[in-house]
Amino acid sequence: MAVSFYSIVVDTHDLPSLARFWCGVLDWEVLFEAEDEIVIGADKDALPGITFVPVPESKKTKNRLHIDLAPDDMGVEVERIIGLGARRSDVGRRADASWVVLEDPEGNEFCVLSPKNSLID
Repeated sequence: MAVSFYSIVVDTHDLPSLARFWCGVLDWEVLFEAEDEIVIGADKDALPGITFVPVPESKKTKNRLHIDLAPDDMGVEVERIIGLGARRSDVGRRADASWVVLEDPEGNEFCVLSPKNSLID
């Protein structure tokens, strides 16, 4: 393969706080930390990772790209993730949806899906 999915980059105001939140959600660890960048992942050799970088501006609108999480039990995971600091959002969710839209502590939307067995479930 000529290219691989390396990392998602997230703009943030509070790098350590948002990195800790996502480490808790994904059971990942901080792999690299500097004043202007924090990289988290399952392992230093397991791609992709998430990279947090500082920005001065605040988020203004709905994300055009977001993370989907596929848990074993959607209800249990939604409550666990809310306990870590997420909050519910109604952005982009149909009434009959099989997913829940949450926002991380800085307002970035992500979805917790019903259990999945493949990318085309």
